[in-house]
Amino acid sequence: MRRVVIAEDSVLLREGLTRLLTDRGLEVVAGVGDGDALLRTVHDLAAADGLPDVVVSDVRMPPSHTDEGLRACVELRGRYPELGVLVLSQFVEERYASELLAGSTRGVGYLLKDRVAEVREFADAVVRVAEGGTALDPEVVQQLLSRSRKGDVLANLTPREREVLALMAEGRTNAAIARQLVVSDGAVEKHVSNIFLKLGLAQSPEDHRRVLAVLTYINS
Repeated sequence: MRRVVIAEDSVLLREGLTRLLTDRGLEVVAGVGDGDALLRTVHDLAAADGLPDVVVSDVRMPPSHTDEGLRACVELRGRYPELGVLVLSQFVEERYASELLAGSTRGVGYLLKDRVAEVREFADAVVRVAEGGTALDPEVVQQLLSRSRKGDVLANLTPREREVLALMAEGRTNAAIARQLVVSDGAVEKHVSNIFLKLGLAQSPEDHRRVLAVLTYINS
């Protein structure tokens, strides 16, 4: 069972998230209302019962309601690289998304709070991040991709390859991308191979080309 810590200053939303995730088979081991409490709680759990699998945190929390939640998550990722982090935001805040994704995208998610209403997809995103995958809101991906299109590094990608890359950034598998675009798995595999080729990502046992491709366009 995946262990979750929730950081959200709204008691009502925190309790709602706890119930939602518990009903989907996850174990919510703690719920806190600010960034400092999140840091203390994860540190205490790591020292006692073991590191949780994933933190689900609001970006804006007390005392200033700016970026305390995000800052806490970035600090936790620096100390515990294996910890999954899924942040929730009311709006698309490109700077925050870029900062969270500046390091490894393994076990990272950034979703708009509206997605919580899509219960099954939200719970699936939490599990995916807990297992080391990626979960990026389509609107976040669209903004990051729009910015990246200004860079020469992606100039050689076709519109379809950019679509595939955007879905890769959302954490979709090749099979899921094929279903979304209504194409064959083989067609998606070909697009992915072309993306790797055009971005100069040679196959290597030390590197994860899928992650590197996403980071390339986010940081371009």
